[in-house]
Amino acid sequence: MTAYPMRALVTGTLAASVAMCAVSTASAAPGVGSPDARTTIPTVQQQTQTNLKQAMGGEAFANASYTLFAAQAQREGRPAVADLFRKTAGVELGEHFTEEAALSGLVGGNEANLTAAITGEGYESTTMYPTFARQAKAAGDTAAADLFTEIAKDEAAHQAAYKAALTALRTGKGTIPAPPAVNPVAVPAGQPKATSAQTRANLDTAMHGEALAHAKYALYAQRAQQSGNAALARLFTAVSDVELQEHFSGEAALAGTVDTTSRNLAKAITGETYESKTMYPTFAQQAKAAGDTAAATLFQHNATDEAGHAQAFQTARKGLG
Repeated sequence: MTAYPMRALVTGTLAASVAMCAVSTASAAPGVGSPDARTTIPTVQQQTQTNLKQAMGGEAFANASYTLFAAQAQREGRPAVADLFRKTAGVELGEHFTEEAALSGLVGGNEANLTAAITGEGYESTTMYPTFARQAKAAGDTAAADLFTEIAKDEAAHQAAYKAALTALRTGKGTIPAPPAVNPVAVPAGQPKATSAQTRANLDTAMHGEALAHAKYALYAQRAQQSGNAALARLFTAVSDVELQEHFSGEAALAGTVDTTSRNLAKAITGETYESKTMYPTFAQQAKAAGDTAAATLFQHNATDEAGHAQAFQTARKGLG
């Protein structure tokens, strides 16, 4: 296998732009430098902001999927391929998603992050998952209906924990709730277990939501840790792990997301090729035309990265024999 291409650091103008976005604070927020000073949303045009959100969703989903693909490669006795998938997953989350989040203003202060999390968990627990459960039950997809119902309960518990944490931060009364236990779900290679097209579509929607929540909460946890709130960081980290290792994985098992390593590599090549040749170059052109120079530079960097990922995956697939 050829050496795996990985961009370790962002340099030059891009690095400066990302750093400025990460530390800037709004005048309406608590005093500058306080633990809850909210990050100002960077000034980018609407199309650039839309593209950043789409890109973050793709990077979060790739991170989650490649994590499962790595486990499958390990089960097949292919540790080098497993390592490739793990490293690529790390780049998608630790570099691409994180840098795009900085430019989009995704992360605020602890109170703002909790408020956003409460809203998301509330929607999933009261609207999205109950609706998906009813539709799956009506279609005869009992396993999916049961899973959607179970996850809705989990999300309600997450929302309650976040609300308690927010109250503790705002009032100084009470404590940050203990983090939930994480019970990882193994996802072996297999065919889809949902028969309805609606259920399969709902599983895809849910998986994208769980992957995004995992990635977002990981950044919220970093923000909490940086502010000196270790208890809140532990809560965000644990919920992030539940979203990935239980919810995403459980849905992936029903959706038949994991296949043989050869086919998983083929899927990864297709995705990376699209991002490197179509999505990111288009986003870069649009950002440049809008005057969003930092975003244009980031998108072009990521296009180059994804081309390297595609090549590494192609080399790995040829080496399977």
